[in-house]
Amino acid sequence: MYFFSQLMSSAFPLTIAAALFILWTLVRVIYRSLNSTIRDLPGPPNASWLFGNLKEIYSAENAVMQERWTAQYGNTIKYKGWLSRDRLYTVDLKALNHILNRSMEYYKPEAPKFYLMQVLGGGMLFVEGEKHRQQRKIMNPAFGPAQIRDLTETFVSKALELRDVWVDAVSKSEKPTRLDVLSGLGKTTLDVIGLAGFNYKFDSLKPNSKSSELNDAFQVIFGSASAKPSIWTMSTYFIPPLRLIPTSRSRQIAVAMGAMNRMGKDLLAEKKADIKQAAASAGGKVDGRLQGLRSRDLLTLLIKANMSEDIPEHQRLSDADVLAQVPTFLVAGHETTSTVTAYCLFALSQAPEIQQKLREELWSVPTENPTMDELQELPYLDAVIREAMRVHAPVPVTLRLAVQDDVVPLSTPYADRQGNLHDTVHISKGTTIDVPITALNRSKALWGDDAFEFRPERWESLPDAVQNTPGVWSNLMTFLGGPRACIGWRFSVVEMKALVFTLVRTFEFELAVSPDMIVKHSAIVQRPLIRGEESKGGQMPLLVKLYKRL
Repeated sequence: MYFFSQLMSSAFPLTIAAALFILWTLVRVIYRSLNSTIRDLPGPPNASWLFGNLKEIYSAENAVMQERWTAQYGNTIKYKGWLSRDRLYTVDLKALNHILNRSMEYYKPEAPKFYLMQVLGGGMLFVEGEKHRQQRKIMNPAFGPAQIRDLTETFVSKALELRDVWVDAVSKSEKPTRLDVLSGLGKTTLDVIGLAGFNYKFDSLKPNSKSSELNDAFQVIFGSASAKPSIWTMSTYFIPPLRLIPTSRSRQIAVAMGAMNRMGKDLLAEKKADIKQAAASAGGKVDGRLQGLRSRDLLTLLIKANMSEDIPEHQRLSDADVLAQVPTFLVAGHETTSTVTAYCLFALSQAPEIQQKLREELWSVPTENPTMDELQELPYLDAVIREAMRVHAPVPVTLRLAVQDDVVPLSTPYADRQGNLHDTVHISKGTTIDVPITALNRSKALWGDDAFEFRPERWESLPDAVQNTPGVWSNLMTFLGGPRACIGWRFSVVEMKALVFTLVRTFEFELAVSPDMIVKHSAIVQRPLIRGEESKGGQMPLLVKLYKRL
């Protein structure tokens, strides 16, 4: 009885504190909702006080609901997020250019950043302001054209290894063989980022490889991660002590992060020692001209740049900052490319004439080991890759949060609820902005009535309307634009070209299931699932057979 009374007396203040915290949060949210500067924008009716319109968005395929709303209400609208907070959604290119090019005024919102950091680490993707600018400056050289040119041999060699694995699989039968191409591509791109990123051999394509722990962890993360809103997800963000309660999901994440952190610490120590040894041989100075390094991978180049005497001490990254890049490299560096390449093969399997036209161009190259320059000189391959990146962007949407009041210009005015026209939107501090990627990539207003179709020939003559798209690459939003555009876009594009070059030269691809059986799973990336088999995780089953040249 005494123990119970003591427990109650200690728990009571905590309960009161939790209740007051929740009440304060709700009052703050309601106040901001009532004073929202975008409350007069047109938009859909609120579906739920708790979830707003989020469940409508996540119950449909990515971008579908927003596309319907902009068709009904106009290019610039509002919809409701958590606790009925107003969110700005716009496909106005002038507005998006303004927002994406002001990275010091628009940050990533804390809630999605909190959840993504659990599986992507605290690397450059998640730091803001001056710290992001500092990290980007140090990391930029590692992702430049010269470095990607040097890495192309790695891309091609791993693509050839995957080819050989698939040749063994399909040679056992005269009929086309059903393969889960997503699985093979995922292992291949993990091997690529291991070598290119860290000079580390995962050997994922080999039986009993040492990458099995990481591979299993990635399958868990991407197989079960979901963007679907839930009360628990929201509660753990707004009430931090709830994060201490272990769940099966948190345990899975802990295993994945533990594996990546162990590997990262070993790599960091190894590469710093290598750089110091090379510097000692060169007279003790670490600079941009340092020779004698055993490896030229991305992490080595990052550490070398960070240790350079050309960088002032106060601008250098800490070991923790460098270590935080490892899970970002691992996850972002392989999952996005494997997913969009799988969708590319899926698109080609539905268009045999495009597949054959591409194959004929690829066979015009007299080697199976092309250089980056040879890959870049293939116009139809380039068009196919661009079209796959357009129709099947691996990340469908991103969010930004205004950290100060702002006035956003519009190219197309909107009419408020009173019928008044406005050519600007007044944004208050704390407003969330939904930045569309998929919706802009397949906008009929920009790309024409066939915007949803996979048609590489469109790249022979682009519509004038797409010229102002604020993308860093190819008039697309796939890699975003502005100071926070994807730093690894060259890496991804050339790696994908190497994969498609090798695989389409060797194999013919057909659908193994009807197209409507493939659904896109909204999580960190848009992984393909088979309808009715969602519990099995990401899959892209295709019928594969060897191509026989006549």
